[in-house]
Amino acid sequence: MEIKVNALMIRAVDYGENDKILTLLTAERGKITAGIKGVKKASAKLKFAAQPFCLAEYVLAERGGRYTVIQAAESESFYDIRCDINKFYAASSLCEAASVLTFEEDSSPQMFLYCVEGLRDMCASDECFALIKFLTGALRLSGYGFSAGACAECGRELDGEEKLRFDMDEGAFTCWDCGTGFGVSGSTYACLRAAEGRPCGDVTEDGKKRALRLLREYFALKTDSRCKSLSEYLRLL
Repeated sequence: MEIKVNALMIRAVDYGENDKILTLLTAERGKITAGIKGVKKASAKLKFAAQPFCLAEYVLAERGGRYTVIQAAESESFYDIRCDINKFYAASSLCEAASVLTFEEDSSPQMFLYCVEGLRDMCASDECFALIKFLTGALRLSGYGFSAGACAECGRELDGEEKLRFDMDEGAFTCWDCGTGFGVSGSTYACLRAAEGRPCGDVTEDGKKRALRLLREYFALKTDSRCKSLSEYLRLL
């Protein structure tokens, strides 16, 4: 049996001398693991299909519950991402997070769209904020959302000029005196409000770095998984 899927290549592992095992995030069937033969050869026609961040229509042959890529037609390569080390690690962080937050053949078209939109944003502009925006949306979609709104305890409106707290368990910001969570800066809060599409103050470079560090720890707590690419990206910033 053959199936066609629109998919983003989010992970590749060497298998044997010339083959690879791909993890594909599809619009139709969620995450799929598929083998692809001969792509480590210089002349391989499907070499592009095993490249990082390849967006393509993949034709898969299914046999005994296992899939093999037999054809592919590329839609986007996100080539600019592969030419910039910062963008590369930001995009790798996106793919690694998406892999953790999705499951084999459990359809998640919205997650697929978030990934594609995130990669396009990384190509076009600031990859750091694009990653923050992706993680914010992907966590919310997976049931791990947080709110950069009013204080979760007293209901007071917060701003980007004060020191706040963030409750990792509840995923909520509080006034410094109201809560007992981790201390966070106002610039972190402002950045995460911007990622949620809420009114905010200036989004600073320092605020983006701090927001990513907070998201890294929050992601690890909620998913019990460390995003290695994100730690490397933060080291590069």
